[in-house]
Amino acid sequence: MAGSRRRRRRGRALLRQQGTEPSPAEDAALSSREVTTVESPCHASASTFLPLPGPYVCADLLDSLLHEIIALFNSFQDFLAFIGTCHSWRTAVSTFPSVYTFSFPPLHFKPDGPYVHPHSGDIKPILLSNCRWQLSDPTKKNLSLVCSVPENSPNAMHYLGCSYGYLIFSDEEHCLLVDVYTGTNVKPPKLPPNNNLGYFCGIGILTAPLISANSRLLLFSRASMFEWQVGTNSWSEHPLDLGRERIYQIVFFKGDIFAIDALMRLHAIHLTPRFSMREVPIQWEFLPNNSWLVVCGDMLLMVAQRLNSGGLDGSSFKVFRLDFTVEPAKWVKVEKLENIALFVSLDRRDPTFSCMSPERWGGKSNCIYFAKLSEDPDETWTSAELGQLVPENAIHPMFYGMSFPPDCGLLSNQWVFPSLIYGSG
Repeated sequence: MAGSRRRRRRGRALLRQQGTEPSPAEDAALSSREVTTVESPCHASASTFLPLPGPYVCADLLDSLLHEIIALFNSFQDFLAFIGTCHSWRTAVSTFPSVYTFSFPPLHFKPDGPYVHPHSGDIKPILLSNCRWQLSDPTKKNLSLVCSVPENSPNAMHYLGCSYGYLIFSDEEHCLLVDVYTGTNVKPPKLPPNNNLGYFCGIGILTAPLISANSRLLLFSRASMFEWQVGTNSWSEHPLDLGRERIYQIVFFKGDIFAIDALMRLHAIHLTPRFSMREVPIQWEFLPNNSWLVVCGDMLLMVAQRLNSGGLDGSSFKVFRLDFTVEPAKWVKVEKLENIALFVSLDRRDPTFSCMSPERWGGKSNCIYFAKLSEDPDETWTSAELGQLVPENAIHPMFYGMSFPPDCGLLSNQWVFPSLIYGSG
């Protein structure tokens, strides 16, 4: 605690010398300047999407009290107003236990441009010169932020996923990370040759916020995992013993990395003291048509979609909890989510989230919120109560199903938390 107070005094002294309080955008730029040139090709459509300066007199509040305040947020706007109050309040976010304990929902990410039906042609890279998107808050539907990839970015790259508020792209030689909220980019070192990341449905993920000292970027192809320690000048390559099956989704749970492949095998990955990957034995009593892993506190959940009459009569969703206390581990059905809502995207390379007490922001407990594809620009996400029958046209059930690989040439709707929410880890 004494260290926290000293940190505040140093921060206040610096601010008094400068005569101003840094805005979150400026603070984020300062944090990122070590690894990238900062550009901001984004603009808000409403002024309330920007942080408001607050009273300086509250800068000495203890972190424990500030954490209690953070836990009461009902929207992303509350978060922006909080971190815009002063440097000490913004710093307190980095010591908040976990983003997964926030009680406000993630932002909705919607790519700009006409609707493109999945699998409408050969898999092609994304033209980054045309890559724009809109962020909107489910609690403030009249507010949005439009962003784009910086103009000096490579022209065409494959999408590998989203992690800690960064879109991950790659081509045969390069990788690019783009902040979904500010549009700033990070360019890691040149990739190893013959990586086969884009053409074979690669997936990418960060192990920690980008500005954390221990952050790593992991990129998976069918045959290898490529590891970049942020701040270094080279990649490490680790062969994968998966029979060239593709990894569908990766999550972090209780300090471990878990990856699930196309055969529904769950693998635990460790990076230290050396790379290792082992299959987690699981007893299966069902096989879902589609599934998503979601971390919810001390539980690793799976949202399972089952098609009725091959999908002609819609589908329903069940949730299971992985019980690690038995061997082999077992998926146990969760009858009710109680006061929890889950957020998933059709592309499983995108992050999933859980939210406590969603009624506080106008949501509904025991519900699953899907960011989906739709020809209607106003129908970009939907919700379904656990066990409720979902009409066939509400969600494209086979878009990312087990029978079809994901369309790597398509950047789709998803849920995101901006990188500034994660602090410095």
